[in-house]
Amino acid sequence: MTTPLRVIRAALLVPLALLLAGAAPASPRHGLPGNWLRLAVTRGDARSSDTRGVLLLCDPPRGHAHAARACRQLAAAGGDIGRIPRRSGTMCPMIYAPVTASAHGAWNGRRVDYTRAFSNSCAMKAETGAVFDLSS
Repeated sequence: MTTPLRVIRAALLVPLALLLAGAAPASPRHGLPGNWLRLAVTRGDARSSDTRGVLLLCDPPRGHAHAARACRQLAAAGGDIGRIPRRSGTMCPMIYAPVTASAHGAWNGRRVDYTRAFSNSCAMKAETGAVFDLSS
C-alpha cells in the first residue's frame, strides 16, 4: 500500500474510532421509550399477500386506530399477546381467508416477538382482541 493511501485510510479511521469510543452507554436498539409494538397483518398466502402495519405506542396510547383498547388489553395480559382472553360469544364464519399477525417490540423492558397464522381475520380478532384490529 502506498504512503498517501495509508495516510488517507488512517485519517478516516481515527474519527470513526473516536466516535465509537465516545458513544453513549448502551441504549435499547429501538430508541422508543415505554411500551411499543410494531404490528403487521398479512392477508393471503405466500403466493399473493397484502400487508398492513402500524406502530402501536402505549405511553400514551397512539399510532393505532384502537390504541387505548389495545394497550389496556396488552397491559392486562402483561404484554403477552397469547394471554389476551378469547372474546367470548364470537361466531366466526368457516371461510378460509388466511391472515398472519406479527408483533415485535418491547413491553415493560422485555422483548416481544409474536407471529401466528389464523384461518381468517374474525378468528384473529377473537384471539387477539383489539391489538391486530387495524381497521379505522
